[in-house]
Amino acid sequence: MNPYEAYMKEISQPMRDELTNAGFTELTTPEEVDEFIASTKGTSLVVINSVCGCAAGLARPAARESLTNDSKPDHLVTVFAGQDREATSRMREYLEGYEPSSPSMALLKDGQVLHFIPREEIEDYEVEEIVENLTSSYNQYC
Repeated sequence: MNPYEAYMKEISQPMRDELTNAGFTELTTPEEVDEFIASTKGTSLVVINSVCGCAAGLARPAARESLTNDSKPDHLVTVFAGQDREATSRMREYLEGYEPSSPSMALLKDGQVLHFIPREEIEDYEVEEIVENLTSSYNQYC
């Protein structure tokens, strides 16, 4: 691992922990993504995590806070853009019709996208607005 990769791994670890400590499972390889999509039934929240400042600093807290809703997804997973590149690329293949966006969040059911929140609906929004966006989709689909 080169010094830059080591530095970025160290920098991103707390951002990973923020989601895994809230119950998200990290998918770090394309094979893990394929297995998840192929074998998971029910609803899933997918967070495409990112180190990029303001949007990522809103996305993670909003994703965590949304889980206090009465209705919530059956499964929670995350891939890390810019860190686990191959896994993120594979997950994006399953988010058909949506432009790559980091961070972003998708609510899936049986592998199909029901609701997608791109970076543009995260950046410059309040955490509460993002939580409302997520929980309204949970109330509709979960």
